[in-house]
Parts: sequence; C-alpha cells; structure tokens
Amino acid sequence: MDTQTRTVLDKFEQISRIPRRSKHEDQISKWFQNWAADRGFGLRKDPAGNLCIAVGPSAGRENAPVVIVQGHMDMVCEKTEDSTHDFTSDPIRFVYDGDWLKADGTSLGADNGIALALAMALVEDEAVVHPPLELLFTVDEESGLTGATKLDADIFSGRYLLNIDSEEEGVFTVGCAGGKDVSLQLSAKSSPYPKQQRMVEVIVRGLCGGHSGVDIHKRRASANQLLARALLSALTVSAVRLVSIKGGTVHNAIARDAAARIVCHPDDVSKLGDRIEQLEKLLRHEYASAEPSLELAFEPSAEDAVKGSALTPEDTRRVVRLLMALPHGVSGMCTDMPSIVSLENLLSVIQICGNPAQ
Repeated sequence: MDTQTRTVLDKFEQISRIPRRSKHEDQISKWFQNWAADRGFGLRKDPAGNLCIAVGPSAGRENAPVVIVQGHMDMVCEKTEDSTHDFTSDPIRFVYDGDWLKADGTSLGADNGIALALAMALVEDEAVVHPPLELLFTVDEESGLTGATKLDADIFSGRYLLNIDSEEEGVFTVGCAGGKDVSLQLSAKSSPYPKQQRMVEVIVRGLCGGHSGVDIHKRRASANQLLARALLSALTVSAVRLVSIKGGTVHNAIARDAAARIVCHPDDVSKLGDRIEQLEKLLRHEYASAEPSLELAFEPSAEDAVKGSALTPEDTRRVVRLLMALPHGVSGMCTDMPSIVSLENLLSVIQICGNPAQ
C-alpha cells in the first residue's frame, strides 16, 4: 500500500471511530470544528448543521478561483442480523481482506467518509499545490438530502464544486439522479385469535442487500419481496393470520432481512413448513448467482400464541396482495446510454405500526 493511500485510510479510520448516523452528526461535526481550529482554517456553519472549512491557497495560487470540495458527514447504518454493533456509540471495526477494506458486520461508511478523509489529506499535504479551497461537509444526506436542501449559500463563496460521492476512481460524473420517497399506509383491522392457534415465524435472511443507487441493476433480491411471496404461498395451504411484519431498515438500501409472525391452526404447521421449504428451493435456484446465501426459514415463535390478536384473515390477504403488487427493481434503462438505469423502484421498509391487539 503506497504512502498516500495509507494516509487517507488512516484519516478514514479516525473518522470511523465517531458515530455519525443521519440526523445525529453532532459528534463528527464538533470533531471537524476542532480539526479546523487547530490548523487555523476558517469555519462557517449554517442552521442546518452544514460546515464550510476555508483553506488558504498554496503560494502562487492566490488569484485562482475558489474550489469547493464537498462530501457528507452521515453514513448508512446497516448491520447483519447477528451483529451487536450500536451505531449510537460504537466505532466501525475495520477488516482488511487482501486489497479490500470491509467492516465487521456493519456498513463501512465509506459513503461518504472517504470524501472527508480525502479532503483532510489534500489540505494537510504541503506538497499538494492547490487554489483557495472550501471543504463543504453537509449533513443528513442518506435520509433525504436535507442538508443539501437546507444549505445556506452564504457560508461558501466558491462557484466550482467537486462532489466526492461516487464509486469509480478517476471518473468525473456530470449530472445527478433524482429521487422521491413514498410512504404508503394501509389501515387494517385485528381481532383475537382462538387459543389453539400456533404462532410461527417466516424469516428471510442472508441476502446481499446493497445501495439503491449503486446495486439495483445487479438484480439482487429484496427480502421484503421474498417475504411477501412466502406469505402468499402460505395462504394457499392455510388460513394464516398476520401478527407482525418487519423488513428493511433505511429508505435507500435494498432490504437484506425481513420477518413475519403468523398464527395458524396446529394441524397446518407441518404443511406450512413443507411449503416454505419448497419455496426456499425455488428461490435458491432463481437467485443462485445473485444471492448465494439466501435463506428462507420457518421457525416456531419465541412468543406464546395462547392469547393475543392478529390481523383479520381478510386484511392479512390485503396486506400480502399489496406487498406483491408494489414494484421493486429496475423499471427502465436509458435509451441514450443503455448501460445506465433510468428508472427504478425500491421496496425498502415495511412494518406493522401499532399493536395488533388494539
């Protein structure tokens, strides 16, 4: 590993020790404010929390135009099902795998921590000749670009901006994708279920997941979609009722895990287990190359099903049919550049809000 790469990764590791969930960037912001003050850099902050760190030019570049180097301070907080990582307090743990840098059971946060590390390395390297720079570090990018939306233009002066939030080294991208969040709610009724009912869990796990803007064209499975298929299959052999459902964690990540608790007649448990096992074989074949670790499980619930409430049979079917109808994945490719996705849909987060007993 060359010296420059090592320097950047060392700074990235420093950044990664500081929790920086979307909407909770106070700690990383204060760290950068101290970093700027220690070096005598100018600092401006807007009401949204965005930072602009002004760095003077190298000798002889005083009259060059100001260039803005921009990245965002927050990160996507995803972890594996068995991870005990706490994104509110724990540092990201690095794992070096040959030439690859990964995280131990969590998202790495290189989106967009590596931009912050590159900016730091750029201005600290006295051998780099540069114009006046403004390091613009925005907040809350991952949950809706709200830092950029609320950015106060008075905190910076440059008119040339380099956004370091892409995937290919040495490639300049001109343009940006648009996006829209849609929250869909379905009112559903619940009622008590008979005492003799059994409660079981249908679980989808082991999927690759990924970023909606980077990995959607790789045809990876959505745990939410596969869970809907499993529930629809279950309904063909038993009048199951939905107690709870939860899948996905954030709006811009392909759901890697999803689970539902259902109740059924005790005589139907074996039939349901067989049907889920059959579907798992089908899905493993269907996603053999994209999802080699796909698992569809059918397990007894840890909760007692002697007493409780679940969605009515009619509303259980309504929920499942809705999930099956919602689109997920690539909907169209760009006609001018056939390798570029022009339209996609992401079924990112599903859950039952409130207590079914209510």
